[in-house]
Amino acid sequence: MNKNSTEKFISQNTDHYFKKTKKIILDNKDVTVTYAIFMRRPVLFCPRLAIDWLKKVEKARNTKFLIKLCHDEGAWVGAGEPLMYITGLFSKLVDLETIYLQLIGPASVAAYNVFNMCSDMNKTSFLAMDARHCAGPNMHDLMAYGASVGSKKAQEEKKALGFIGSSCESTAHYFKKNNALGTMPHALIGFAGSTLEAAKLFNKTYPEDQLVVLVDYFGKEISDSIAVCNHFHELAKQGRISIRLDTHGGRYIEGLNIEKSYTILEKHNPQSIRNYRNEKELKWLVGAGVSAAAIVYMRQNLDKRGLKNVKIIASSGFNPTKCKLFASVKAPVDIIGTGSYIPENWEETYATADVVKYENKDLVKKGREFLILSENNEKL
Repeated sequence: MNKNSTEKFISQNTDHYFKKTKKIILDNKDVTVTYAIFMRRPVLFCPRLAIDWLKKVEKARNTKFLIKLCHDEGAWVGAGEPLMYITGLFSKLVDLETIYLQLIGPASVAAYNVFNMCSDMNKTSFLAMDARHCAGPNMHDLMAYGASVGSKKAQEEKKALGFIGSSCESTAHYFKKNNALGTMPHALIGFAGSTLEAAKLFNKTYPEDQLVVLVDYFGKEISDSIAVCNHFHELAKQGRISIRLDTHGGRYIEGLNIEKSYTILEKHNPQSIRNYRNEKELKWLVGAGVSAAAIVYMRQNLDKRGLKNVKIIASSGFNPTKCKLFASVKAPVDIIGTGSYIPENWEETYATADVVKYENKDLVKKGREFLILSENNEKL
């Protein structure tokens, strides 16, 4: 952005009372102030996008901001703990709050969610598929950034496989990839007329790619998986075929029902259904759709046909709670495609900023005095 476009963007996207305050400051006396930024819930700190944007504003406004991070990127930060401090001329900072808070809060909560998902399922890889659940490219960028931060922390601290990439090229760089990942939608299978024919068409056009096949279109998850693997037996042997389960939540996968689901999980992991489970957890374990029982059943059907190198990919509402449950029962899923690290309670994503110092005088609204104490704490 050049200077004019930056100012136009700020003017159109900041809360109006900040613009009025800026005019009052300029009509009177400008002062140096310090802002403290914090959140009301625990998060993994994601400051990079906000800092990058503030640096662009510095250049456009020919000014300088002193940005003091209280924590490194990806650090755990408790509820109410200061995340960072920004110092500069009041007139240069006052109308920026709306925008930089938008860049901090949602990504930090997404990172928190991703860390827990990857840590709980540390032997499972994840693919970022949040784009279609986002309100536009800006939100998608925030969510992918947050996912990359949470994934990196889980990889470092929990030896997790973490996220292997994004479904969109625009955010692939967050996961150190040049290209997006993905193979086929259900629409291609409908076009081809059969699951096997769709696999043939895909392999003909992209012979070097991993063959990932959706197998729920015709409700023949087991039959179609075996048919594809038999036809591409060499690829299956080489581990270049993955079966993706995305079965609709209103039906069981082929050959499965509620009674059989209980039996399968009882044999796979006796503790799976002997512990207390609420209604949602029971559905994830033995209900219709992509349940833990469905994953185990698919794995059993592949293995007994000598297809141990064929991977299973699951995609269907995998949020932190579902991932924790699947981990607890040791569901044998290799990759999870998800966008469900997007915060469910958007109120929890709100970051807050308060001025805590005017020139050399500490001052903040009643109830936020802890921000002043933190700002003067030498440990920071």
